[in-house]
Amino acid sequence: MALGMTAVVPMPAWALVELNVNKGNVEPLPIAITDFQGGDALGAQISQIVTADLKRSGLFAPIDKSAFIEKISNPDATPRFDDWKVINAQALVTGSVSKEADGRIRAQYRLWDTFAGQQMAGEQFFANDANQRRVAHIIADAIYERLTGEKGYFDTRVVFIDESGAKNARKKRLAIMDQDGANVRYLSDGRSIVLTPRFSPNRQEITYMSYESGQPRVYLLQIETGQRELVGNFPGMTFAPRFSPDGQKVIMSLLRDDGNSNIFAMDLRSRSTTRLTNSTAIDTSPSYSPDGSKVVFTSDRGGRAQIYVMGADGSGQTRISFGDGVYSTPVWSPRGDLIAFTKQTGGEFQIGVMKTDGSGERILSSGFQQEGPTWAPNGRVLMFFRDSNGGPKLVSVDLTGRNEQPIPTTNFASDPAWSPLLE
Repeated sequence: MALGMTAVVPMPAWALVELNVNKGNVEPLPIAITDFQGGDALGAQISQIVTADLKRSGLFAPIDKSAFIEKISNPDATPRFDDWKVINAQALVTGSVSKEADGRIRAQYRLWDTFAGQQMAGEQFFANDANQRRVAHIIADAIYERLTGEKGYFDTRVVFIDESGAKNARKKRLAIMDQDGANVRYLSDGRSIVLTPRFSPNRQEITYMSYESGQPRVYLLQIETGQRELVGNFPGMTFAPRFSPDGQKVIMSLLRDDGNSNIFAMDLRSRSTTRLTNSTAIDTSPSYSPDGSKVVFTSDRGGRAQIYVMGADGSGQTRISFGDGVYSTPVWSPRGDLIAFTKQTGGEFQIGVMKTDGSGERILSSGFQQEGPTWAPNGRVLMFFRDSNGGPKLVSVDLTGRNEQPIPTTNFASDPAWSPLLE
């Protein structure tokens, strides 16, 4: 990506400003983010992206620039902290952008604790023109981590299904974008239906289903090179392929002629397949725990679809959900502490989370035809899709359920899958 990073100052071991994200409800932190100096319009653009990232997280309340008293002209100089305290800016971000002799962009930021009168962090980054937005996302991640103690999630991408055209003749294309909806790029031409794209945990690679041969087949696609390979030509229907945490396996459900679907894992190196469930019910939507030791899935073996957990070898299959309604699309959090799910009950669809033993179920969002949650890599935010105004659109929500945000896309969009942090 031609992106470099250099720390320019050490971070002190303490600071007055901090956010405890483990509390149930977190009051957003007032933060002032000044336009980065130099670089013409680029400095303002980077500032705007950093501001939008932090605001969208729900943990920060960026202060309107019209309220600023001090006009920063030298981002390396110590600010007049009293001017920032009077507008209740508990944290302040200053920065600069410049062009290097070799054509690269040099972006530098400083994070200040206005009440303690201390610099908390400062780094500089080098990037080519193509990675201007990445620099802003990485700066936002660094600020987020310094103030919350949690990894950020802004320097990530989302693969999804772009949907266009009439509802009865919808063109579905595989697409990828930055997590904020920018830089959309199409990975398929729309001549065949594509479904369920999922990221590899350790490579810029996805698995997805395609109907180009008339039957659903699972493919692997290298995002940067466009190289594609068939995972396997399985008899019957194939559903919901996902990678194992080490990226060496794909787990999926296969529908046999008898109408039952069971869960299988395939080793991508040897292409050998292992059957994990053997029931007369519909077992589907498997998802590994982040350590790879367990799998969550749905099954209607009890009469209606509920959530089950088993060992990665298929052992110890145990039901964990007992609520009203029908459960689907369970996904294990990257933190390992929660399982997200879709639930259909009372005529509406709900996006929720529960602990890995099924306790502590919480509904984060309810609406008409919404489903398919995917986790941000820090396990603090979910993205899903909701059908509205004639087609699906992407939405994010944090774990409090209070901060729901639309994700802008040019066309209708469905079935999102969040990438790991970029490298």
